[in-house]
Amino acid sequence: MVALLTLLGCAGERPASLGVVDGRLGTCPDSPNCVSSFEARESHQIAPLEASLAQVRAQVLVMPGAQIIREQDQYLYAEFTTRLMGFVDDVEFYEQAGRTHVRSASRLGKSDLGVNRKRIEAIRQALAGTDPS
Repeated sequence: MVALLTLLGCAGERPASLGVVDGRLGTCPDSPNCVSSFEARESHQIAPLEASLAQVRAQVLVMPGAQIIREQDQYLYAEFTTRLMGFVDDVEFYEQAGRTHVRSASRLGKSDLGVNRKRIEAIRQALAGTDPS
């Protein structure tokens, strides 16, 4: 029973390091559960979205488990929570020079089984009007 209760508390603390600093989103940790369009490391790198922040926001609003936490200027921060276990991913979007940069990271654990990368690619496909499957 204790193990089950421990697993159900998978939300973790909201990171204090979120946001835009010097025109960039934060870097990813070494663990393979984060992707960012500002990352140089191939394992964490993902292309920015060729869309406005308003278009991205509209897509995020219809995604399962998404909750927009903060919006300001060209920045949007959302939390994505899994249904079964309640794991939380922190996802940031920053519009700059006609495209939207992204950072998507699991709050807890080491591996995310590619969930953060898949989420951003699903948003990219939805914005392009194609089915990601």
